[in-house]
Amino acid sequence: MRIHHATPPPPPTAVPDTVRRPRVIVALHEGFYGAASGTGFSNRAFVTALARMLPAGRLSVITPRVSEATRAHDRRWAGEVQQMLRQAAAEVITIPAVHAPPDSVRGSVQLCDLAGEAAMRIAARAGRCLLVGLDIPFLGLAPYVSPTMDLLLVPRSTTALTRPKDVSRVRWERDALRAATLRGGHIGAISSHMRGHLIATYSVSRTSMVSIPNGLIQEEMVRPSSAPSLPFKARAGFLFAMGRAVPTKGFEDLLEALRILKERGVQVPHLVLAAVTSKENERPSLYQEDLATRISAYGLDATLLTRFTPAIRAWLHNPSLRAVVVPSREEPFGRIPLEAFAAGAGPVVATTAGGLAQTVIEGETGFTATPQDPKCLAAALHRALTILPRERQRLRVAGTALVRSHHDYEASIGSLIDRIAPWALASSLTAEGRAR
Repeated sequence: MRIHHATPPPPPTAVPDTVRRPRVIVALHEGFYGAASGTGFSNRAFVTALARMLPAGRLSVITPRVSEATRAHDRRWAGEVQQMLRQAAAEVITIPAVHAPPDSVRGSVQLCDLAGEAAMRIAARAGRCLLVGLDIPFLGLAPYVSPTMDLLLVPRSTTALTRPKDVSRVRWERDALRAATLRGGHIGAISSHMRGHLIATYSVSRTSMVSIPNGLIQEEMVRPSSAPSLPFKARAGFLFAMGRAVPTKGFEDLLEALRILKERGVQVPHLVLAAVTSKENERPSLYQEDLATRISAYGLDATLLTRFTPAIRAWLHNPSLRAVVVPSREEPFGRIPLEAFAAGAGPVVATTAGGLAQTVIEGETGFTATPQDPKCLAAALHRALTILPRERQRLRVAGTALVRSHHDYEASIGSLIDRIAPWALASSLTAEGRAR
């Protein structure tokens, strides 16, 4: 693995066609140095799958630099990713971090400029290229696509879903997706929900859409070698909910549902609620403070975690876990149910928001509730907590089967690359010529 920093390169020298090699270039903002959300885990899995399936030396990764002094930098995570890429003889190019937030129009434009220019330099010394932009910050890569480059954009969410009142950001995303499709680019749909959303809200043409259902890679389906200690009160049995500390995750609905059950006299296990952020501020966010206030006001038996570490996902394997709760109000896909299924955890209780409806099916793989409906969520939680052992086992078996049969992420990515860029998988120059 060669790590470069984005400094002005010397003028490219001519490279004979006989020694050029095709390249898959991946631009990602989260997932190289760490993860603060499911996006980071999905991005890492995407890159890992490519590193395995592509011939050695064909993968280039472009990512903004993240200082080791920041909370967003996870030393163990970054070391594992770099080692994986080194084994694949991949090239890593770090671009400067931008000062504007990456979820702002200005921040995304700056990131796309830096990543696009780096991609063009790679293309100048390579053969045919596939440029992949992972998630919202890199939707604006279309202006940097040369005649020898194909383009794939994979939005894992959209501003229309998370901040619909941010009109300028929604407009930028719509214009960026349109520019990509006009240049023949592909737009990846991570779920049927996202496919419909992109077509209806962003006017993405159906012919430009390609299916790349989100999922797990093999490492994510095995028990971690270590886990952080559970909060003491959780050791006798606990509910587990986790995600970014934002209203769309529906954590206040979960707390309200637990209040309803408490008032009805239902015995509920200790709740471990990881409503987290990776931001540098030491104090909890206003949203996290509101959750803490509700826990206290309702007299709930709960532990609120506010700082993120990937290690807490190991608690999905803990035998004291009674149920996994995903109370989202909006969810483009939702990895947590899949992680729970792979861990043999459960039952899973989730709303039917967005992509969750594809994986958590009432009475088959878990229990469901209407989004933003605490009474309905309370009823689903009660069903989960009173389920018979044999029924719990049936749900676990069905969930595990669903992950392995429909959400093998490496298989999904391999199928897509074989469809849109078969030349990237070819093992020889002769085969590459045929793939063209």
